[in-house]
Formats: sequence, C-alpha cells, structure tokens
Amino acid sequence: MAATDPHPPTREVLDGVGPRLRALRRARQATLAQLSAATGISVSTLSRLESGGRRATLELLLPLARAHQVTLDELVDAPATGDPRIHARPTVRDGVVFLPMTRRPGGPRAYKMIYPARTPASPPDQRVHEGYEWLYVLSGRLRLVLGEHDLILGPGEAAEFDTRTPHWFGNPDPAPLELLSLFGPQGERMHVRARPASTGATGGR
Repeated sequence: MAATDPHPPTREVLDGVGPRLRALRRARQATLAQLSAATGISVSTLSRLESGGRRATLELLLPLARAHQVTLDELVDAPATGDPRIHARPTVRDGVVFLPMTRRPGGPRAYKMIYPARTPASPPDQRVHEGYEWLYVLSGRLRLVLGEHDLILGPGEAAEFDTRTPHWFGNPDPAPLELLSLFGPQGERMHVRARPASTGATGGR
C-alpha cells in the first residue's frame, strides 16, 4: 500500500479554506457585513470565498486571520471542520514556550507554558491589563508577584486574579517550570507597566 502524503496538494488545502472561514465567522456570531467592515473586503468577495467561488489569496487571508484571531497557518492548514482535537503549534516568546490548548476565536484562551530555568532573569516588572487570569502549576515552582504579595506556588497549586492588579510571574528555580494559563482575549493585548521599569529590566507576564 502506498504511503499517504502528509502534505496535501495546494488545491486541496485551498479548497478547505472556505468552510473554515464560514465556521469561524459563525462561531463568532458575525455577519458578512460585520466581517466586511472589519477587514475592508466586500461582502460579495467574502461570500464567494466561503462558498468556494473565489480562490483565497494571501492579500485576502491576512486581514481575515486578524479578524478571526487565528494564525495564518491555522486558517490555511487547520483540521477538518468538526475535528475537536487541538493541533498545537508552539511559539516562543522571551524564551518561554507557549502551547495553545484552545482554538475558539474570541473566547478564553488556554496555554501550556514552559519556562526554562530562572526565566525571566531580570527583577519582577509588574504589568497591568484588562482581563482575568487563572494559573495552574504542573511541575516546578512558580513565583507570582501580585500587588504587594510575593508568592511561591508548587505543583498542583492554582491562582486566579484580576489582571488590573499589578502582577508578574516567572520561574525562580534552576529547573524548568510548566504551567497552564487561562485568560480572556484582553490578556493578549499589550501590557502596561504598573510602575517605571528599572534600567535594563524586561517584563514578564
């Protein structure tokens, strides 16, 4: 039996974009007119993209990916509609590995986060932003600086807090730290420093 090609032909991949676009828009309960206003793409073009009457191009997919809060890879190479499995694509930010555990646009986001030893290495630089966050330590130890509190959480311990409270968290130990983080879309926005940062400091979450 011939081996199955793990990389489907370009035509097959692009043919799957339309149904994914429609599923994403309906999941957000958005109309074509609302999506048109958000992307600058005409309603007729959006309708043809979803129905397969028009082939997707990079110029069309980029604003749609931003509007649906997904990456371009997720939009083009997502699993078939109805597949509940999460095909995590890790990203690295400031040395921390982020593994997405959710994919529903516009809803709460869950991540598994892997911190290398003593990350970040700089002193706590507390930030504030709109939203609410929940943390659960899988392994290692987490240092959480929340307002005036300076806490250490171990495996099996959890914390939740209003992110308008100045906060920072990181790995204080020489061993890796793994944790789960759950927060709303507001938590992905640029963080605002709660106090002036010292020279050369870099912020954690």
